Amino acid sequence: MTLREPHDTDDTLLTARLGEGTATERELSRQPDVWREAGRIVAGRRAALDAFLGPLLAAPDLRIVLTGAGSSAFVGEVAAPALSRRLHRRIEAVATTDLVSDPAGRLAEDVPTLLVSFARSGDSPESLAATETADRVLSRVHHLVITCAAEGRLARVHADRPRSFVLLTPERSNDEGFAMTSSFTSMLLSVLLVLLGDDEHVLAAVADAGAQVLAARGRIEALAARAPERIVFLGSGPLAGIARESALKVLELTAGGIDTYFDSALGFRHGPKAVVDAATLVVVYASADPYTSRYDDDIARELRAAIGDDAVLTVRASGGGDADWVLDGLDGLDDGWLAVPFVVVGQLLALTASVNAGVPTDNPFPGGSVNRVVQGVTIHPLEG
Repeated sequence: MTLREPHDTDDTLLTARLGEGTATERELSRQPDVWREAGRIVAGRRAALDAFLGPLLAAPDLRIVLTGAGSSAFVGEVAAPALSRRLHRRIEAVATTDLVSDPAGRLAEDVPTLLVSFARSGDSPESLAATETADRVLSRVHHLVITCAAEGRLARVHADRPRSFVLLTPERSNDEGFAMTSSFTSMLLSVLLVLLGDDEHVLAAVADAGAQVLAARGRIEALAARAPERIVFLGSGPLAGIARESALKVLELTAGGIDTYFDSALGFRHGPKAVVDAATLVVVYASADPYTSRYDDDIARELRAAIGDDAVLTVRASGGGDADWVLDGLDGLDDGWLAVPFVVVGQLLALTASVNAGVPTDNPFPGGSVNRVVQGVTIHPLEG
C-alpha cells in the first residue's frame, strides 16, 4: 500500500481539521506566548534559584538526576545530554517509573544528588513516590520540582521543605487536554533556563521559531492527508527525546490508530528500519552539531531513496535542501533549545492525524483504558 496523495479541501473543512475549539489545539497554538511567560517566571525567581542551587552545583561530585513519567520523563531525556554538553558534569535522565520500581539499581550510589522532578499535574502516583524513595535511599538529596500545577500533590508536599525548591511553569501550561503539549515544552524550556541561565535572545529565537511552525500548518496537514499507516521519528543526542515524545503524541491522539516508532539516526538501521515501507512517513529532527548532523543526513538520504522524497521530512535549523524544513533564526543554538520548537512539528502532526481519524482529540480514550493522570498504580512499601 502506498501513501495517498494529499487532496484539496475547502477552508471550512481545513479549519475543522485543525481541531479548532479543542483544548489540545488551543494549548498547542499558544505555546510561543507561554514560553515567553515561562522565561519571565524563571528570571523573576533567579535570585532564589541561585541561592538554592549555588551550593549544590559547587560540589564536584554532585549527581543530577532528571525524572518524570511518560512525557515528563522525555523532558529529562532531552535536557540531560543538552545540559551535560554545556555544563560538563554528570547529568542523567531516569524515569520515575524506573526509580520507584528499581531503586537499588537506579540509586545505587549514595552521593550528593539533585533530583529534578518534572510533572504536569504532580498527581501521578510515581511522582511523589520517586522523591520519597530518593529521600529514603540517599543520605544527601535535594529536590528541584518543576511542575505546571500549584495544587498538585508533588508541589504541595515539597513547597515548604528546606531541601526542596518548587518552580511553577505558567498556569496556562497545565494542559487540560489529554496529551501534554505546552506542559512538555514549558518544563523543558524552564529547566534549560534554570541551569544554563537567562537569555532573552535565545528565548525570543525559540518562541519565533515555534511561531514559524504554527504558521506553516498546511505543510503538516499535507503530510497527514497522505494517510500513513505508521510514522517514524528519528533524532540524535538531545533530539532523540523529542523523537520519542513525538511518537507518543501520535500514538495517544490517534488512540493507537497509527503505529509509531522512534529511534536515533544510527540506531534505526540495527533492525528497527524493518518497519519502513511504502505506507510509512518519516520525520528526522536534524542536529545543529556539525558532526552529529552527518548521521541524521545519512539516514534521511537513505530513506528518501527507499520510499521517496515526499515521505521523509527533515526539520533543521540551517542548511539542508529543498525537501528540508529549515526554521529561521536558530543559528548557533544547541540542540536542547532546538527541541522546544522542533517538537511542535510532531505535536501538530499528531493533532491533524487525530482529527482526520475522527478521534476525540481531548479525550482519545473515552472508555478510560488510558487516562490523563495515570490510574491503577499501587506503590508498594520499600523494605529494608
